[in-house]
Amino acid sequence: MFDGAMGTQLMALELSADDFGGATQSGCNEALVLTRPDVVARIHESYLAAGADVVETDTFTGSRLKLDEYSLGEQTAEINRRAAQIARQACEAFSTPNRPRFVAGSMGPTGMLVSSSDPALSNITYERLRDIYAEQARALVEGGADLLVLETMQDLLELKAAIAGIRREFERGLRRVPIQAQPTLITEGRMLLGTDIRAICAVLGALDVEVVGLNCSTGPAQMRDSIRYLCERSRAYVSVIPNAGLPLMGPRGETIYPERPEELARELAAFVRDFGVNVVGGCCGTTPEHVAALRDAIASVEPKPRSSIQRAEEVASAITAVPLEQQPRPLIVGERINSQGSRKIKRLLLEDRYDDIVLVAREQVEGGAHVLDVCCALTERADEDEQMRQLVRRFAQAIEAPLAIDSTEPRVLAVALQNYPGRAILNSVHLESGRTKMDAIMPLAIEHGAAVIALTIDESGMAKSAARKLEVARRIHEIAVGEYGLPAGALIFDTLTFTLATGEAEFATSAIETIEGIRAIKRELPGALTSLGISNVSFGLKPAARAALNSIFLHHCVEAGLDCALVHPKEIVPYFEIEPAVRELCDDLV
Repeated sequence: MFDGAMGTQLMALELSADDFGGATQSGCNEALVLTRPDVVARIHESYLAAGADVVETDTFTGSRLKLDEYSLGEQTAEINRRAAQIARQACEAFSTPNRPRFVAGSMGPTGMLVSSSDPALSNITYERLRDIYAEQARALVEGGADLLVLETMQDLLELKAAIAGIRREFERGLRRVPIQAQPTLITEGRMLLGTDIRAICAVLGALDVEVVGLNCSTGPAQMRDSIRYLCERSRAYVSVIPNAGLPLMGPRGETIYPERPEELARELAAFVRDFGVNVVGGCCGTTPEHVAALRDAIASVEPKPRSSIQRAEEVASAITAVPLEQQPRPLIVGERINSQGSRKIKRLLLEDRYDDIVLVAREQVEGGAHVLDVCCALTERADEDEQMRQLVRRFAQAIEAPLAIDSTEPRVLAVALQNYPGRAILNSVHLESGRTKMDAIMPLAIEHGAAVIALTIDESGMAKSAARKLEVARRIHEIAVGEYGLPAGALIFDTLTFTLATGEAEFATSAIETIEGIRAIKRELPGALTSLGISNVSFGLKPAARAALNSIFLHHCVEAGLDCALVHPKEIVPYFEIEPAVRELCDDLV
């Protein structure tokens, strides 16, 4: 059980500018850990006395970016370290061998909205945010924090950057502590920029944080459906730390939090009993009285056991999430946003007509695509990374389908991921030059929680037989899953499609080998998924023949276990709707 509000408790004390250290720092609650540590300590102690197991440090706006507003940026490390020490001392005074108390390092939003289209609010980079949160995290842990809480987060990309910054400090030797990630939702059940709870769950699940939850913005009643979803779908522990009801405006313009202690306690106890919530506490407007009532309410509640069923991996846009394993299969990946395969997209990219490309993307989604493949490579231009950045940011704001980032250049993949709030797919890795490509791309996938498409290509070239496809897939699986820790369900093998239009004997049985390769990988590498660029099979044929052959080949691949297909969905015809004579010819060719 967490404590209640720090900010509203401090506001109620009506402290003077002198308490904050002067007019320049007036209103900066974090300054109090240096100027009035006694005030901060008393608030911690009041919550511990009321029954809290965990107190949050007085550092909600303790990042360098926020402290710079009060000319305190150069004291960022000192302020955060001291805040953790104050909380640590309070906890030690209340801890017993049977009931230890814990310090949560509080880290709030910077006030920027990095993934928005607002030129002022988005005027910051992922790398800068990563560094800002890394600095704050290090000081909090060095000061004695037992866990780090990223709370009231309004932009999923900022939250991803914060997690990456914390993890980077762990890799540099900082003591590892759990991460608790808590976005905040408006009353419509979405984050400020439109992200729903499915996308939140998918992205934070892929980043493997220990605790996922919601806080602030609303009271518990408005969080109910979202918290139920997290408890049913998330593999992490689930936290809920609401305000004392939906904020109201008082007669003098003041903010009023209407829920009395008993009301809030009753609702949160129901979350524990009915959904299996693991962590409860209070945000704005909550007091030691709320915490005491909550402690009493949960004392007699038996938490609902949460299911430990392994669920399929999902990818996500900035808006919502999509399961990689569709029922029925396959996941349709729209292939038209590709400068290598579409003359129209190439022309639009050459002319910097990004908004027109968004219209093409919208058409694919409306036509049935679950995911969109995006490729910007042009021999006529050298700014693939900038064009990818432009497209990814536009798609994030306008397209609900997640993206598969398609590039041979790791720097382009990195730029895309640093500008994408969702969980993307990286297309692709292989072993053509040994481990070089995988060792460049897999760290990006792990940092950003991306899924990965792996081509069955090694130093000997493209695997053509089913046995060779499985052999290469085993090697890739060992590196991606065994060494880097990518979930097996986020590794998607492309068993390669060769054209059947040449009549060459070498490729006469290539479709059969591809189909059998799918079966072998699904059988021998449990959990791994498979994918194909379907239209390659008909390269060189006329449009009507291509549509028929693509549809027939897709049918047989799905029967073999294919999970994902790169196709233009409008051109696929169900197997039994194809004219029998055409169907028989295509079956024979396959």
